[in-house]
Amino acid sequence: MSKHPELPETALRVARLLESLGHDQAIVMLPETGKTSAEAAAGLGCEVAEIAKSIVFRRLQDNAAVMVVASGINRVDENKVAALVGPLGKADARFVKEKIGYAIGGVCPIGHLEKTVMLIDQDLLQYAHVWAAAGHPHAVFRLTPEQLKNMTGAPVVDVALRA
Repeated sequence: MSKHPELPETALRVARLLESLGHDQAIVMLPETGKTSAEAAAGLGCEVAEIAKSIVFRRLQDNAAVMVVASGINRVDENKVAALVGPLGKADARFVKEKIGYAIGGVCPIGHLEKTVMLIDQDLLQYAHVWAAAGHPHAVFRLTPEQLKNMTGAPVVDVALRA
């Protein structure tokens, strides 16, 4: 019998991965969609900035997925990301599903189908806890920025578009 019978299959996959990593926070199913940072924050009662949104690009040189885990209030500066990883193109829904393994709106920062180039927005480090998608548009999980760094192995960089 599953410990998480109520979770959709992709969120269940994330729950099992989190358990294997020793993460003790349960996946939360939002009553409304968490497809946008604002929707997720409203459902959780937290600041939009505390949402760790996953933005995926396609690296042109090798067609690799590039994921930026950014603060929910930040727009990602593609030029800053490209300066770190190489020229970028858009990642459509099919590319994200094939490379990462999740549908847009529920893209989790861990458990990807293929090796993903990862970057973490330095602005997330100012929060005690953040919330990340857990493989489904209604599923999220809570973690510290340090846990995010440890789970992904990603460098912390400045990726925000600044006025």
